[in-house]
Amino acid sequence: MLFSLKSATAVSAAALSLVFATETFAADVTWNVSLWGKRRAFTEHVEKLAEEVSAKTDGKFEIKLHYGGALSKSRENLDGISFGAFEMAQFCASYHADKNPSLTVLELPFLGVSDLETEVKADMALYQHPAVQKDLARWNAKLLMPSPMPQYNFAGKGDAPTKISDFDGMRVRALGGLGKIMEAVGAVPTSVTASETYQAIDSGTVNAAGFAPHAHMSFKVVEVADWWTKNLNPGTVHCPVVVNTDAYEALPDDFKTALDESVDPAIAHYLDNYNKLYDKWWPELESRGIVQVEFSDEELAAFAEKAAPIQEAWVKEQTANGLPAQELLDLVKSTISQ
Repeated sequence: MLFSLKSATAVSAAALSLVFATETFAADVTWNVSLWGKRRAFTEHVEKLAEEVSAKTDGKFEIKLHYGGALSKSRENLDGISFGAFEMAQFCASYHADKNPSLTVLELPFLGVSDLETEVKADMALYQHPAVQKDLARWNAKLLMPSPMPQYNFAGKGDAPTKISDFDGMRVRALGGLGKIMEAVGAVPTSVTASETYQAIDSGTVNAAGFAPHAHMSFKVVEVADWWTKNLNPGTVHCPVVVNTDAYEALPDDFKTALDESVDPAIAHYLDNYNKLYDKWWPELESRGIVQVEFSDEELAAFAEKAAPIQEAWVKEQTANGLPAQELLDLVKSTISQ
C-alpha cells in the first residue's frame, strides 16, 4: 500500500510537472519580421521594439528580424502579411499604391513636414482614421508604427542640376508622390528597387535617385554620385510596420500590452538614432567630393507650385475610389500645422 502511494505521488508530480512545462512552452511566442536590405537607421525602431518586447515579457515573446528579403521580397511583404506567412513586416506604400491608397496621402509632395517628430504625429493620426484601418484590414494588416524618414533629396551622376529645368529629361529613381512631382518638372521617374539603384546609376540606366540620407549610404549611391540636392526637399515615402491582425488578436493580453507599449520607446530610439546619422552623412559627402546643390528661393517656389495640382488630382482619384480623400488630406495637414 505504501509503495502504491509513493508511486501515485511520483506519477502525479511528474504529470503536474509536465502540465506546467507544457503551459510554459505554450505561452512562449515567436514572431518573424520580414525586412529587406541590412540593419540600418530605417530599421532601428524594429530592433528596439524586439528588445523592449523581450524585456517586458522576460523573453517569452520573441520578435525575430529577417533581413535581406529572406522571408519575402520587399514589394510582397503586404501580401505575406495577408495570408500569415509572417507576423510582422515593413513595406512602403508606393510599392503598391493600389493596395494601400489611404496611406499614399503621406507621400504627396510638399506637405510642409519640417522634422521627423512632426511626421510621426501626422502618421499616427492618420493610422487612427477608420477609413485607413479599413483599407489595411483588406490585407489582414494592423498598422503598428511608421518608419519616419526625412524629405528625400536626389544624388546623381554627371552634371549637377543648378535650376529646376535641369531635371527635364533626367531619369530619376522616384516613387509615389515624389515621382509625380519630378514628372511635373520634366524628369522621367523609374521604380527600380532600392537594392538595384547603385547598379542603375553606375551603368547610366538612371541618372539620379531620390532617397533619405541613410539609404544613399546603405545602398551605396554615395559611391557613384557626383552631386546631391541639399535643399530640394520635395517629399518622402511612407513605410509603415504592420502586423498580421490574426496573430495580434491571438496574443495573450499581457503580450499585446507589451507590444503596444513598446512602440513609443521604439520610435524615440529611431529618432535619436537618425539624428546621429547626420554626424556621418556630412563628412561622407565632403570626403567623396560630392557637390551639394542648393537651389535659390525662386527656383524652390517654382518647384513647389507644381505640388498643388498633384494633391488635387489625388483627392479626386481617391474620392472616386471610395475614400474620404479630402478628409484624410485635411487631417494630415492640420496635424502638421499644429
